[in-house]
Amino acid sequence: MICERDDFSLTGPLHLTSIDWFASSSLNLQLLFCRANEHHRRSVAASLVQGIYVAERDRQLQRDGPEAALSPLWSEFFHFRLIRKLVDDADFSIFGGIYEYKPPQPPSHTIKSGELSPRYVIAFRGTVTKADSISRDIELDIHIIRNGLHTTTRFELAIQAVRNMVASVGASNVWLAGHSLGASMALLTGKTVARTGVFPECFAFNPPFLSAPIERIKDKRIKHGIRIAGSVITAGLALAKKATQQHSSQNHLALPAPVDPFAALSDWFPRLYVNPGDHLCSEYIGYFDHRKKMEEMGVGFVERLATQHSLGGLLVDIVSGGKNTEGPVHLVPSSVLTVNSNPSRDFKEAHGIHQWWREDQRFDTKVYRYK
Repeated sequence: MICERDDFSLTGPLHLTSIDWFASSSLNLQLLFCRANEHHRRSVAASLVQGIYVAERDRQLQRDGPEAALSPLWSEFFHFRLIRKLVDDADFSIFGGIYEYKPPQPPSHTIKSGELSPRYVIAFRGTVTKADSISRDIELDIHIIRNGLHTTTRFELAIQAVRNMVASVGASNVWLAGHSLGASMALLTGKTVARTGVFPECFAFNPPFLSAPIERIKDKRIKHGIRIAGSVITAGLALAKKATQQHSSQNHLALPAPVDPFAALSDWFPRLYVNPGDHLCSEYIGYFDHRKKMEEMGVGFVERLATQHSLGGLLVDIVSGGKNTEGPVHLVPSSVLTVNSNPSRDFKEAHGIHQWWREDQRFDTKVYRYK
């Protein structure tokens, strides 16, 4: 029996028969990132990620060939073709894929200067709760909690694919997209290449944010007070860590101050899509809003330090003896944050990827730039 969510003809964005890739040339960031065709771009990116989910379920259910496989329509409807599957070396599951955009064009067609269609999209799925893949996926989920996703072979396969594609066609022609666990993979690969000065578009749907669920507290004063206390504690621990590192190296030859790796990413604006009813990602709402409030209170310097760290990450670093050099995946300096303001019936709906191409949802988008 075919699962309804796998069937594009039943649950896909059939209303998008024509995709508007055009982007405003406005220099205003808010206008640029919140243009009218955002729904089209978001829907296509989410559909391609869903295509990877379905490709893995096709594999597990042995739905082979053009007659049985359900995954191709999730990309071919938008003129994308899956040219390479990214296969995990541990369980041989399909965790990602590279799509190539091949639109039908008359011979005289020329690309308009404002068109921002990607040439390639590298998409990553999230956790699949089936016997053939769940143990490996949960292992990766645990690595996210421990700030160790960068040490996994799945990440090595992913970053190799991203680096090769960016080197081949340029970052402006490549999109990264992922959902849940896959969103973390998209963010981590994006951050890795962004540190070299190239900034691929990144669409992260329901990206995990590892934190206490403060956003679920209804009383705004209590919530704000907890966040302030958390910022002070986090900033204090970060300063203590920095002082310890400076003390341990005081006998070495003085070197120029290193470039702040967090600030170096400030010109990269990954697109984060979160739902307040999804406790795995909803803390992004408070993370960026609190930073703005701290600036308004005149203590932005505290938050600028705290926002680079997480309490959990600092504790993991202490336990590991400072061996973990990769910061938490979920912390990014700048972003285009889109919140689905429609109430969700339950966590499953709030965390699902299908919401991101539905027409009946209300999306609020804000641009946050790290200063």
